[in-house]
Order: sequence, then C-alpha cells, then structure tokens
Amino acid sequence: MAVKQSNAVETCKLLIDGTWHESEATEYGDVFNPSTGEVIAKVPMGGDSDVDKAVQSAHKAFLEWREVPAVERARLMFRFKNLLDSNFEEIARLVTREHGKTLPEARASVQRAIEVVEFSCGIPSLLTGESIENIARNVDCETVRHPLGVCAGIAPFNFPAMVPLWMYPVAITCGNTFVLKPSEKVPLTSLFIAELLVQAGAPKGVLNVVHGGKDCVNALLNHPQIKAISFVGSTNIAKYVYETGTRNGKRVQAAGGAKNHIIIMPDADMDSTVQALQASAFGCAGERCMAGSLAIPVGDAAERLMPQLIEATAKMSVGRTDLDADGKNAPDMGPLITKEHLDRVKGLVDKGVKEGAEAVVDGRAAMEKDGFFFGPTILDKASPSMTVVREEIFGPVLSVVRTASIEEAIKIGEDCPYGNGAVIYTNSGAAAREFKHRFNAGMIGINVGVPAPMAWFPFTGWNNSFFGDLHIQGKEGVQFYTQQKMTMTRWFKPTSDSGKFHDPIWKPGSN
Repeated sequence: MAVKQSNAVETCKLLIDGTWHESEATEYGDVFNPSTGEVIAKVPMGGDSDVDKAVQSAHKAFLEWREVPAVERARLMFRFKNLLDSNFEEIARLVTREHGKTLPEARASVQRAIEVVEFSCGIPSLLTGESIENIARNVDCETVRHPLGVCAGIAPFNFPAMVPLWMYPVAITCGNTFVLKPSEKVPLTSLFIAELLVQAGAPKGVLNVVHGGKDCVNALLNHPQIKAISFVGSTNIAKYVYETGTRNGKRVQAAGGAKNHIIIMPDADMDSTVQALQASAFGCAGERCMAGSLAIPVGDAAERLMPQLIEATAKMSVGRTDLDADGKNAPDMGPLITKEHLDRVKGLVDKGVKEGAEAVVDGRAAMEKDGFFFGPTILDKASPSMTVVREEIFGPVLSVVRTASIEEAIKIGEDCPYGNGAVIYTNSGAAAREFKHRFNAGMIGINVGVPAPMAWFPFTGWNNSFFGDLHIQGKEGVQFYTQQKMTMTRWFKPTSDSGKFHDPIWKPGSN
C-alpha cells in the first residue's frame, strides 16, 4: 500500500522497485486538509539513502526498459490512461482533499494530466529519426533518438496530479526510467496515481517515488546516475535546481514563477473580460504560475472595467471544498495550501496597501474562517514600483495598474523579470498583433484568459520563469528526454577478380 494508516493519519511510503517501502527518514512533515487545517497524513523527509535506493532500482530497470520497443512502451501508456479514466473521480477528490481546489477545478486539472498521457501514447511517431542516402559517394547518414537513462522530477504543490504527469509519462515512453519527488505538501495524489501505473504493468523500477524537502532535492541533484531533472516551482528554487543540476552534468528543465499581465484595451468586450479576469486571477485560489495577477487597463478601459469587476468579485463565495460531493455545490474559491502561505499572502497585501494601492475588494476578512482561507482581493491604482506588482504573490490577489497607452502597458512587461504568460483583451487586430509580437513573455493569449498550452505544445516560459533550453511538454519534452545518435555508413563492393573488398574513394593519406 502507498500509505500506512495509524489513528486515521496516513504515513506515506516510498515506491521502489515496484513495491512500497518505509522510508529511512527520522523526521516527518504534515499534510493538511486546507479546508479545515486538519493533519491528514505524515510524509517522510527523506534524503540520500532513500534517493540512492530509488536510483539504483531505476538504473537496473533502465538496462532492460530501453530495449523494449517504443510501441510496447506506448501500450503501457494506453493501459495507464484507461486506469486514470476509470479512477478519475477518486483522483479529483484526492486533489481537493490535500490541496483545497474546488472539485470542478480538480477535475479540470486531472483532465489536463490525462491529456499528457494521451500525448505520450503517440510518442513513437516522434522518435523517428532522419536519414539521407549518398550524403557523399556511397555514404549514407541517419539519426536515431536514444533515451538518457535515469531521470528525475521535482513537482510543486499546486497541481498534485497534472504536473507530475507532465514529466514521467513522456520520459518513460521515451525509454527512460524515473524517480519522482512529489511536493511534501501534497504527496497522496501522486502515490495513488503511481499505483495505477504499477497496475497498468510498468516493470519494477521504471517509476520510483521518494519524499522529502531540501535534503531530498539535493540528493537528486547530486546523484551521479541521474541524467536529467525536471522541476516546477518558485523562481529562486528553479534557478538553484538549474545551476546545481547543470554543474553536476545533468540536463535540467526548471520552470519558475511568474507575474502574468492582462492588458485591457478600451474596445474590449467587458463582459467576457470580467469573467476571464476572475477565472484567471482567482481560479485555484491564484496558486498557479499562469494566474493573471496583474490587470493593466488602457485609457478609459478602467472606467468601464472596474465597477463591473469589483461588483462581480465581491459576490464570489469562499469556503470548504471537501464537503462538495458532486461538484454542484462548490464555492467559487477554496483555501490556500498552508497557514504559512496564507500569512505570506496577507503580508504582501498589507504591504501593497501600505505602499498606496486601494483594496477595493479585500479578502483578508476570510481569514476568520477555520482552514486556510483568503478571499479574492483587488488592489486598484497600484504602480509599477510596488511590491505587489513586481513580485509573484501566488494567491487570489489581482493588482490593477492603469495606463494611458498600449506602449506604456507593454513597457511594464519589458521591465518585468518574469516571462510566463500575458494576455490582451481587444477587438483590434492591429493592437493584438503589436502585443503578440512585442510582449516579453513566452505564452501569449488574445482574448484568452489563461494561455496555458495543451499537451502537444511546449510550456514556453521565458526569462526568470524558465531555466534551461528545452521546455516541458510537447516535442520539446521528447527532445529533452532523448539524445540523438548520428551514424554514417559506407559499404564496400567486392572487386570483380578476387572477391576482396576495396574502397573506391579512400586513398593513402586521406581521412
């Protein structure tokens, strides 16, 4: 079993070599139900010993797994996908229980996770190489993609199902084996899903799961047999993972934080814009790297936008998400992940108000509830120099910076150190084209609130939102988890008189 239950509190186990093991850790962290603040599980804070056992299992499995035909590896993903579909509701409820998403939000995230597995089912077609005959006289050339070996993934807390499945289905289908470290805040969903992959027929050691915090991360970054690391989390940690991993000779893709801009032009459809702003800024309680946390109305757009946005946001309901049995009675927004994170978000809002922003919708009152609640918050008339405009809040806080022109709005983006996503709401093709061409971000939306790509496109953050060369998801994900081998071939023809082979091109002294 993935968890051991004692006095109704689960203790998470490790998946190593296809079976569940107790950790050698001596310290444990708490996993909470954010809707109540109740501890629902204990997670071991493992380190070198746990990681080494998992890596040795993965390395042993790799020697056989790399020889399995790509179509057979894809068939494992087909079986895995069927099990994810049949357990869809249980996975979504696990996400809600340990993270606090509303059930509709949890379902949507699980669906996006399954789409990556669907993409992985088609990876054999992306493993095809290139070839050309007679690149020189009687010389042919071809490329073939090979797996790397043991790969590792370090996942964040905000999407317990989706982000881990961004990683290991692609890596495994490419012929690698994998060691996953889910967030110590939300390990239960990852453990349940890993068990499904075992049930689907994954050979022992193809997927391994370890737990822990910084010590566990460092053990993965420093282990000599790990060839590649995938990471999603805050920018500071992403940079650390990238620098440490690459210094140790590993491939690294490290997705960091964001400050996503939403520009609203005067000609925008305000009804759809308000709806999109609410979903983008306050969906998943703002705990996502694609949250639209900075609204930039241009010209008189603010006069049309703000009254409607304030009215709609003030009506949003905030409450427990663990009592909604079927998703039909879900609140508009659930809790934040921990008390520590709640206090951080409050501190940033306090600072924004102190620096001069107006809290036209103030979510701090929701903190009076049990659990880790913070209501949707709008800080109007913010300025580009304010902390709430410059830093990622990772909570349900929308800062509003009013500008006179699209040039001024784009300039705010140019000065931003991040570069995940940006959106414009407009009916002007010229404004949209200018924005798309010039804005300093890797994922652009035009009248689309959250421009997060589907599974077959890469998640293309820029600047301090991403460290590495090949992004997560899509063809770039396949390239990240494989390396190319080039082979040049020349066959010699026998001579007509002796039957011996000779080289019609080579001459003494030639290379």
